[in-house]
Amino acid sequence: MTNQSVSIQPGRIRRRERDAIVASLRAGMVPRVGQQHIQVGRAAEVQAAAQDIDRIAGGGAGCRFVIGEYGSGKTFFLNLVRSVALEKRLVTVHADLSPDRRLYAGSGQARSLYAELMRNLATRARPDGGALASVVERFVTRALDEANASGDDPADTIRSRLAALAELTGGYDFAAVVGTYWRGYDSGDERLRADAVRWLRGEFTSRVDARAALGVRTIIDDATFYDHLKLMARFVRLAGFTGLLVCLDEMVNLYKITGSAVRSANYEQVLRIVNDTTQGSAEHIGFLFGGTPEFLMDPRRGLFSYPALASRLAPNRFASADRVDHSGPVVRLGNLMPEDIFVLLTRLRHVYADGDPARYLVPDETLTAYMAHCAARLGDAYFRTPRETIRGFLDLLALLEQHPDLHWSELVRAVDLAAPAGPEPTTIDDDELTRFRL
Repeated sequence: MTNQSVSIQPGRIRRRERDAIVASLRAGMVPRVGQQHIQVGRAAEVQAAAQDIDRIAGGGAGCRFVIGEYGSGKTFFLNLVRSVALEKRLVTVHADLSPDRRLYAGSGQARSLYAELMRNLATRARPDGGALASVVERFVTRALDEANASGDDPADTIRSRLAALAELTGGYDFAAVVGTYWRGYDSGDERLRADAVRWLRGEFTSRVDARAALGVRTIIDDATFYDHLKLMARFVRLAGFTGLLVCLDEMVNLYKITGSAVRSANYEQVLRIVNDTTQGSAEHIGFLFGGTPEFLMDPRRGLFSYPALASRLAPNRFASADRVDHSGPVVRLGNLMPEDIFVLLTRLRHVYADGDPARYLVPDETLTAYMAHCAARLGDAYFRTPRETIRGFLDLLALLEQHPDLHWSELVRAVDLAAPAGPEPTTIDDDELTRFRL
């Protein structure tokens, strides 16, 4: 085994990205920035998602279910696809489902989910969210440019552009609120603009308040959750973007609903989305749902308990472990290969050192030794759920950084002695290591 360090990519990593990546991963969370520095494997899955994004940008729609065990990288995959969508000039919204945020409800949970999605609305210029107001303003300024070029009245131009929304359910009031934003923009009335954005975010809970503030008779509520997502997809197109990508994680919270009637109503909403996106009824919109295998396949409470969804999400009967079909609606995050884990550890080492190979805290032999340590303690779980493998490696680097007198082998040996014996470790020989070098 050689001690020569594996080179990853030239150039330093920004300190802000480095700190965010390390802090998030050590806490068991997915970093919101810098995913490209630690992405390994999943090439076919990412390619399939990229094709969906191209289809959405071209006027189509898409719907995928990203299925994997806890810690298998579902959230990371969703964030990575979101970053790809932003680069292709889509607008993205994302949220985690919870007992207070559902697709269908009668007590405000669906409106709460919509509000959370709109708070997290992101564009390439504002990838961290909070971009709804800037999207509305972009629409207004584009309309003003068009009016100035044609010599038309700006109000007439905005009204004609918004006419395309009126044909959709809830579109008349949606267009009226955007028109109200324009009036506030034109008159300098910040309160009117703020109220318009509040309505578009789904933050009005009373029709009386909405009518007093904006002159509209409806609000975004539980019953109109999905309709307004389709309206937003149409609106961002008018603002100059290519479409809308909706990412919903922790779908297992629907599986956990105890009442069968409420659970079935939520699955009916999922079915509506699947039907619209596959039959051509929706345009410029895509959905990514992240969930566990139980959420999908449990015949009593999962999606497969709903016959129509079981039929639509059934796997390709001709596919197998070595012939995976990535064109279907379900993306299963399979095990990472040993070489993927090795590359991941090299990337983590590179990130921890701020992208400077001279500051690497451990040599290559540490990576293979640590992999053997993980295999002995976790078995094949460290391929299925790399979260704990990542956390442990970053913990090791943190101790070595703070205690230069320590040697990595002492730390790994101490943990092994304190742990019960596990299965035979997975090893990587020198020939394999040479193949894995970047």
